[in-house]
Amino acid sequence: MALNFAFSADYSNFSLQFKIMRIDIISVVPALLESPFEHSIMKRAQDKGILSVHVHNLRQFGLGKHQQVDDYQYGGGAGMVMMVEPLSKCFDHLLAQRQYDEVIYLTPDGERLHQGLSNQLSLKENLLLLCGHYKGVDERIREKYITRDISIGDFVLSGGELAAAVLVDSIGRLIPGVLNDETSALFDSFQDQLLAPPVYTRPADYEGMQVPPILLSGNDGAINEWRYQQSLQRTKARRPDLLED
Repeated sequence: MALNFAFSADYSNFSLQFKIMRIDIISVVPALLESPFEHSIMKRAQDKGILSVHVHNLRQFGLGKHQQVDDYQYGGGAGMVMMVEPLSKCFDHLLAQRQYDEVIYLTPDGERLHQGLSNQLSLKENLLLLCGHYKGVDERIREKYITRDISIGDFVLSGGELAAAVLVDSIGRLIPGVLNDETSALFDSFQDQLLAPPVYTRPADYEGMQVPPILLSGNDGAINEWRYQQSLQRTKARRPDLLED
C-alpha cells in the first residue's frame, strides 16, 4: 500500500491545458518525504492537479515477519546492502501498472544533476525514483531496472530521500502551470549557463543603500542589458567554469 501525498482536486479544467506529471518514489524511510511535498510550490502543483507524487514504502515488500530489506554484502566489508528480492517485487508491482519514461536511482556515483537535466526531465510524464540507502542497492537491480543514475552533488547523504526531494522540486517547478509567472523559471540561474543577476525590491533607498537607477528607469531594453552584464560578471567571478562549458 503506497503512501499517497497527492492532493484531491478537480483536475478536469487543468488536464485540457497542462499535462499531468506523475512521480513515484521508492523509499525505506517514506516519512522523510512528507514535508517537502506538502508545502509551498510543490503543494500548489498537486492542488492544481499538474503534479502527482506517490511515495512507496519498500518495507511493504520486505521479507519475513520483520519485513527485511537489507543484508550483509558478499565479500565482507562494513555497511548493509538493499536486497534484490524486495526491490524486484516493488519494481515489478509498479511497472505492471504503468510505463515510466525514466527509472532513476539517486546515488553518489550518478550523473550530476544540472539545470539542463531538470529541464529535460520536466518534459516527461511518468518518472520512477529509487532512493538509495545503506551502502547502496544490489547491483543486479541497477542492471535490470534502472535507466538513469543521478547524483545531486559530490557528497554522501544518509539516504536518497533528500536527493529525491531536490530532484522533484527542480523538475516540478518547471512544469507549465506550476509557477504563477510562467517566465520566472526562464531567468533562474543556470538556465543560460549564467548565474542570475542581483535583484532588488522596495524601498529604493535603505539606510543609504540605493537600488541601481537603471532598474527604476522603465527602459526595458536597458534593464535587460544591465541584467545580462551583471549575470556575466557574477558568473566570471563565482563560477567561471560555467563559461568554459
